[in-house]
Order: sequence, then C-alpha cells, then structure tokens
Amino acid sequence: MRLLSSVAAIAVLSLAAPVLASPAVAQQAAPPAAPAEEAGSPDEAAFEARAEAFGKSMESMSAEMEAAATQADKAKAATDLAAIQARYDSEAASFAAEVQTFAVDQGASAEEVAAAVEQIKSVPAMVRAQIAAKTASAPQ
Repeated sequence: MRLLSSVAAIAVLSLAAPVLASPAVAQQAAPPAAPAEEAGSPDEAAFEARAEAFGKSMESMSAEMEAAATQADKAKAATDLAAIQARYDSEAASFAAEVQTFAVDQGASAEEVAAAVEQIKSVPAMVRAQIAAKTASAPQ
C-alpha cells in the first residue's frame, strides 16, 4: 500500500469512527483482505497494523463517548466526555507522530504530512462534537 493510500485509509477510519461503532456497519464497511503480495515492507506492514489498531481505538472512543453523552445528568456527561477526549487526545497525538515519521521516511511532501497529522490529532474533538450535536438534537 502506498503512503498516500495508507494516510487516506487512516483518515477514513478516523472520520468514520462514530459510524463504525455500530457492529453491523463495521462488518459492512470492512475492506476485503489484501493479498499477501501487496503487504510491502515489514515497516509498511507494521504501520498498517498500527493504523488498524488506531481505527479500532477510535471506534472504542466513539462508543465510550456515546454512552457518556446519554447520561441523564448533563453536567456529568460533559465532564465524562471531556475526560474521554483527553484520554484519547494523547493516543491520537502519538499516532500522528508515527504517521509523520512513516510519511517522511516514505518521501511524502510536507503539506501532505502536515494535513494528515492535523487531521489525526483532531479526531477525538471531532467525534466529541458530532456526538454532542447528535445528543443535543435528540428528543429529551
């Protein structure tokens, strides 16, 4: 898998995390397994495995946030959402650093790397905002 397609896959996984939290949707959205000959270098395979783990982590975060947002006590819900986001912000930052290192090693342009890093770092906040908006628009 080329770097750009790896970064694109990460971005899609990250942005789709709230939708993928549904088990039925996750099964439908799962891409077909790639043939072994497309795996590339061991570094690339390790990066792809890490990207998949990050996507699953973002799915877990989304599920945690949805559960927190549905609490009757809205002040506690807001506090819990902030705590969940803070916990996953560091994971997103760590993964963004890995993406940056991998992308630079693969010869990606500085603009591509910067855009991917910022997008990855913003995932927890975006998911929180989407869940908060969904919860706010839900009937009480």
